[in-house]
Amino acid sequence: MSSPAVVNFAPDPFSVEIRDLAPPEIGSDDVLLEVAAVGVCGSDLHQWTAQHSWPVNYPVVLGHEFGGRILETGSNVAESGRWKSGDRVVSETAAVIDPDNPMTRRGLYNLDTSRKGFGYGVNGAMTRYVRVPARCLHHVPAGLELEHAALTEPCCVAYNAVINNSRIRPGDRVVVLGPGTIGILCAAVARLAGAEVAMVGLEADLGRLKVAEAYGCESVVGDATDWAFARDGLGADCVIDAAGVSATLKAALQLVRPAGWITKVGWGPQPLNFSLDPLVQKNVTLQGSFSHNWPVWESVLQLLASGKLDVRPIVGGQWPLEEWKVAFEKMHHGEIVKAVLLP
Repeated sequence: MSSPAVVNFAPDPFSVEIRDLAPPEIGSDDVLLEVAAVGVCGSDLHQWTAQHSWPVNYPVVLGHEFGGRILETGSNVAESGRWKSGDRVVSETAAVIDPDNPMTRRGLYNLDTSRKGFGYGVNGAMTRYVRVPARCLHHVPAGLELEHAALTEPCCVAYNAVINNSRIRPGDRVVVLGPGTIGILCAAVARLAGAEVAMVGLEADLGRLKVAEAYGCESVVGDATDWAFARDGLGADCVIDAAGVSATLKAALQLVRPAGWITKVGWGPQPLNFSLDPLVQKNVTLQGSFSHNWPVWESVLQLLASGKLDVRPIVGGQWPLEEWKVAFEKMHHGEIVKAVLLP
């Protein structure tokens, strides 16, 4: 009953291959999930190219954006009656948390410093079967396809960054830097919040910028100064930095207005090498945003089910698991925004 899995087996660049794995054993509080679809995340690519900045428990099955059907339930899960075989579900990413951590007790288990996630801390979902703690599960609403529900996770990253960790009001002008999956979804959520949004990228990002336009955003190649300052000459109300490099924070400080807001959701391990004095001089709020928690998932699933948030524009194609490298390379080279694997 072994099945293929996309395994990151070492810290060296391109140390990813298909391996056959037996189904995992589940505990009393777990379910065994049969994966229907799994999204490829930028973090999967970063582990593939060894450009990540987080610890990885090698060897590990990649994949943390996924949905599927429950095959088996642990004894405690079965007794609870909340979950049963055949249920269509998606899973949060916080596979291991400390229930006694002060952040967890506040409901902010995404900020538990001992947290381990699927795809780097424990085996993820780029395979047919994955063990999932029942506390991570959410029912997929009727009518929402599993291939689309599998992308709930990046939508939750964007929702948490824009709605919970930014100060955006209807009519605001918002600049989003970095037209990857998270950047485009941040732009889409900011549009839902009533903002005017410019999605900023480079010449190489023209295809991705076109995807952002499908969400009602304006696209800007290169310098967004003219757009940010067009209204009153002071700058954008909010800049969301969703690029994967540190240097874009400098651009954000230039584009934001006095007393404005910068939300940084993109990772960038490089040193800054520039002054943060504009942050002080302009009285700007700089806010980090990481991951998500239970209420964010419930809100996003309702948005997806209602059609108010549509992931179809970002999906550049679906591939069988064995063709993972094709999907990775298309995303890596910027040919598509999001790839989905079908185990």
